Amino acid sequence: MKTNKQGLNLKREVGIVGAVSFIAGTIIGSGIFISPQFVLYAIGSPGASFVVWACSGLISMLAGLCYAEIGTVIPESGGEFIYILRTAGKVVAFTFVYSYIVIVRPASATGLALNFAEYVVAPFYGCTPPQLVVKLVAAVAIMVLASINCLSVRLTTAIQVVSMVVKMLALAVIVLGGVVMLFQGHTENFENSFEGTNVGVSSIGIAFYQGLWSYDGWNTLNYVTEELKHPEVNLPRAIVIAISMVTALYMMVNVSYLTVLTPRELMSSSAVAVTWGNKVLGNWGWIMSVAAALSAFGSLNGTFFSGGRVCFVAAREGQLPDILAMAHVHRLTPAPALIFTAFVSLVVLIPGDFQSIVNFFSFTAWFFYGITLCGLLYLKIKKPELPRPYRVPIILPILVIIVAIFLVLAPIIDKPQIEYLYVSVFILSGAILYIPLIHYKLCTGLLTKLTVFLQLFLEVAPADKNL
Repeated sequence: MKTNKQGLNLKREVGIVGAVSFIAGTIIGSGIFISPQFVLYAIGSPGASFVVWACSGLISMLAGLCYAEIGTVIPESGGEFIYILRTAGKVVAFTFVYSYIVIVRPASATGLALNFAEYVVAPFYGCTPPQLVVKLVAAVAIMVLASINCLSVRLTTAIQVVSMVVKMLALAVIVLGGVVMLFQGHTENFENSFEGTNVGVSSIGIAFYQGLWSYDGWNTLNYVTEELKHPEVNLPRAIVIAISMVTALYMMVNVSYLTVLTPRELMSSSAVAVTWGNKVLGNWGWIMSVAAALSAFGSLNGTFFSGGRVCFVAAREGQLPDILAMAHVHRLTPAPALIFTAFVSLVVLIPGDFQSIVNFFSFTAWFFYGITLCGLLYLKIKKPELPRPYRVPIILPILVIIVAIFLVLAPIIDKPQIEYLYVSVFILSGAILYIPLIHYKLCTGLLTKLTVFLQLFLEVAPADKNL
């Protein structure tokens, strides 16, 4: 156990292989097995859907490279929270962490858990499985992975590596199946590929919401910088390797889908990879159901790994209760923060709706991605003297900020929906709650007693602030 006079240290155990596995493994979740039909439905044509997938990968790459710079300038775990705190101040940082713990990560974890459960129970039902069964399986997945993340960083990393290998093999089967079909002359679905394209601002925005959902996880390592070996080298390197690999793979998988399935079949499918498997593999089509389930499982694992660290760092900075800033005295993992993240995810699971989850998640996430990159611009312009082991041209964060503004405004400008107003009000309410909860520290006495009890019960101690 590593200790010093200030507290416990999280261990730097994640190397380049683990880093690439965490990014790629978190990105390649259920998205590529579900989102293609939603992208195609929103944008209207196969050709335009390929453009959306390619641009989504490019946007994720550019954003990831920008995050690599800010992650080496501010080499602390916590991702957007710590960057916003250091550049925009405590109020905006609290607004982020408030939205993050209630909307962003629980929504992501719930969506992945529901997808995992759907694929697990599907082979046992001839029709649509009961929602109660699906949600129970999803709840078990959340609790199991939260427990594993509490036990060991090394075990969590091993699961991520194994799940990434399995999902890569499954996607390789899809790619090879598509290549075989192409050589057999099945190219009819690519004729007039841009016919019927929807060019409305809202349609483009929703298509990118679905595409970028499939790339979510590109910023995973920025949440665990303090557990990454040589972050100034491994952070940008892992981002470039992982996102390049995933983008190329996604493009080939989409070509395979449209080689085997007509656009109408793809749009009407509830799980495109399973539909593809039934047409190409016949009686062995169930393999794709298993592969999709394992992909969602690995992505959910990565989500817990990074999401628990945000609560951990936010509490360490005084934005959440102190108990969430503590680490287990033997395992050196942020157990209280992981348990809290799992609890909120289970609450969100009760009314969970996948389609709404994706849209609200993307809307909220890109709002804060934009704020984070504005912070990077501030550091570049106002504090150029800060050491930068890695840097990007200033045009890159500017381009990604423009994209973020478009993604936030697109669904509102073209086809306004009252739900986005609710989400906006919820985000802004974080600034109001900051005053009584953080500035004036109401309920401090009750929280102190609860912290002491939980500290003894969970065997946790304050972690070092200067890890």
